[in-house]
Amino acid sequence: MLRNRARPPLLPLGLATASLLVLACGRTSPGTASCVEPHLDVSTSPNIESSDDPSADALAAWIASNYAKREVRIPMRDGATLFTAIYTPTEALHAGAPRPILLKRTPYSVKPYGEDEYPSSLGPNSQLARDGYIFVYQDVRGRFMSDGEFVNMTPRRTTEGPEGVDESSDTYDTVAWLLDNVEGHNGRVGQWGISYPGFYAAAAVVEPHPALVAVSPQAPIADWWYDDFHHNGAFLLPHLFNFISSFGVPRDGHTTEWPPRFEHGTPDGFEFFTRLGPLKNANARYFEHGLPFWDAVMAHPNYDEFWRRRNLLPHLAALESVGPAVMTVGGWFDAEDLYGPLHIYAALEGADPQARNSLVMGPWFHGGWSRSAGDGLGDLSFGRETSPGYQREVERRFFAVELQHPSAAEYADCPALPEALIFETGANRWRQFEQWPPAAAEPGALWLGPEGALLDAAPRDAAANDAFISDPAHPVPFTTQVAKGMTREYMTDDQRFAAQRPDVLVYAGPVLEAPLTLAGPIEAALWVSTDQRDADWIVKLIDVFPDDAPDHDGLREGMHMGGYQMMVRSEIIRGRFRNDPAKPEPFTPGQPTQVSVPLQDVLHTFEPGHRVMIQIQSSWFPLVDKNPQAWVDSIYAAEAADFVAAEHRLWRDAEHPSVIRFATIDPGEDQTPACLPAPADEASGDQP
Repeated sequence: MLRNRARPPLLPLGLATASLLVLACGRTSPGTASCVEPHLDVSTSPNIESSDDPSADALAAWIASNYAKREVRIPMRDGATLFTAIYTPTEALHAGAPRPILLKRTPYSVKPYGEDEYPSSLGPNSQLARDGYIFVYQDVRGRFMSDGEFVNMTPRRTTEGPEGVDESSDTYDTVAWLLDNVEGHNGRVGQWGISYPGFYAAAAVVEPHPALVAVSPQAPIADWWYDDFHHNGAFLLPHLFNFISSFGVPRDGHTTEWPPRFEHGTPDGFEFFTRLGPLKNANARYFEHGLPFWDAVMAHPNYDEFWRRRNLLPHLAALESVGPAVMTVGGWFDAEDLYGPLHIYAALEGADPQARNSLVMGPWFHGGWSRSAGDGLGDLSFGRETSPGYQREVERRFFAVELQHPSAAEYADCPALPEALIFETGANRWRQFEQWPPAAAEPGALWLGPEGALLDAAPRDAAANDAFISDPAHPVPFTTQVAKGMTREYMTDDQRFAAQRPDVLVYAGPVLEAPLTLAGPIEAALWVSTDQRDADWIVKLIDVFPDDAPDHDGLREGMHMGGYQMMVRSEIIRGRFRNDPAKPEPFTPGQPTQVSVPLQDVLHTFEPGHRVMIQIQSSWFPLVDKNPQAWVDSIYAAEAADFVAAEHRLWRDAEHPSVIRFATIDPGEDQTPACLPAPADEASGDQP
């Protein structure tokens, strides 16, 4: 184990901050100081990241006056050095008390570069910046100003010794260096990150340094076969295309600059990706094999060793004990990384039930707890701002208590936080549980029935099915918005536009007389057939509002909530992977075949007067690439002639019952954490 390993050789503090390290410290403006130990004079005017948000500008100015910045290269055990920016609170802020270290490791740049260049924010939220932590930001191996080769979703190392490196070892070596070379710390280190940085936070838990005592993976990636770019083998085309066209451009040495964004030539992603045609055209027309990771994805259409090595979950599940306290955070409407938070929490819980392992799931889009007030998404209102309370009562408290920050005293008399703090959509309230999914959940099911009905009992009919034509030339759009890629709002969009199409099957239950609260994972166990040999299957769980549902303040012009079909959860499976993601197999034309579509967890209440609806379809463009439906060994190598229309059938008879399985809990009261006094107006001349 790394915690028993001798630390790698450390550079002396003087060398670490001197030009002898050859710090190629890029600047965002000319004429700034070299990378040496700074002596911050708050009477000077350091350069500050500007923002369109006046409150962000005020925070940036306050940070520049209350933190000293230095830039260093931290050596790893294999000799590579990782570029790191350290922000230390000034005496006025820390008042002589040792402070914990909060670390963020990122592939997205630690800008602004330069010791007199200051960011417009520090830490997970502005309250922690005002509390005065030692904040550390690091470019991960191979990105921007750090040495080495960047590898996406770095696989776990297979060798020990100085040459065996991965994200756990790089984090370990970074923490060791910080403890020896940063003054004024209290010996305790925390780590956080959202999205890709959330993966780096979770990876640190595999073999943590003993001083790493609090980790918060937020919207973390766990496995790219189920997060971000694939969902059960289906390829989320615009998400990878738009991301990798910039992120995936190989760098030529150290740099402080991002590659340019891809220019689509149109704001209409549906039109752009329709014109693209088969995926093989991406290289022929645009990428020209200049994006190694795109080529790797195209070369690995199945869940083979390439993808399995990038799955973080087995390494977390194999832990004998979990060292740090872990608080995993996610959003119910995260279009990118919903799988990761739920499964990282579950993997750690299974590995060590006694671990300090907790889960927070709010009504947020990707990173919405940090980037928005959390009061709504798209056309939906959540009836309150959910993000500020989470930041004050949960996130700030987690780091303060676990890292023994002086602000922990403010929470001394607060009741304990639950293991699972979960927002109940539909009812718009927080619920607290001792575990997730809740132990008290009871199994439930709804069967797909005749004439678009949802039934509470299995069908007795013989040979009953519903058919539709799925035509790749006329795919079902995933949204009515004009957008180049995946939208945040599609996760809650009104689905009336889809229900009107002949290639979407719709099943709805009766108007509810009592609330129905679903809690935990959902599975759609379908019986299907096709007259071709391949098909995708998309299942949507929808909350149908009453016709007289009132409009809320802020609703966009022309939209009304009466009859709104809110998408609560949706998921897709590429049919060829129905039995094994590593071994694709065709359908036998005309033969009913069972396909299980695992939907992600929910905590959602269908209120009285609402109805439960299920929609089923076989295309979702351009969110998901088109399935040719004719059999090809790799869809990524398909020709235009391989894309054909197909007749699909959804079976719903006694021999082939198609059913939606879930679990329910009883309604409960709002359990919003509220220990601290309501925040006063923080505007002053001294802080934002």
